[in-house]
Amino acid sequence: MKLFVAGLPYDFDDTDLKEMFELYGDVASAKVALDRETKKSRGFGFLDMPNDAEAKDAIQALNDAKLRGGKQLSVKLSEEQPRPAPGNGYGNNRRNDNPRGGSDFRNDRRRY
Repeated sequence: MKLFVAGLPYDFDDTDLKEMFELYGDVASAKVALDRETKKSRGFGFLDMPNDAEAKDAIQALNDAKLRGGKQLSVKLSEEQPRPAPGNGYGNNRRNDNPRGGSDFRNDRRRY
């Protein structure tokens, strides 16, 4: 079961997150989201707990729990974001099977 955790202290790392949830069961992976530029925690993370019953126990025990500094945790099931269909995202500007991307001049020119 994949979980989303918000309200983490900014000095938390992957190991801290994993250790907090291991009190309730096995944790397959834990990842704190980092800012791309500063490489510091953004205050939320994701973890995967293979046993659904243990994950539900962790949610019940840690959701709305107060941490040091008065921060309140929010723990819930992670919502999977749908991935865009291939060829419909940014950067894929191929039309008319032109391998260079963009438009194929021969097929786009208009005659007046």
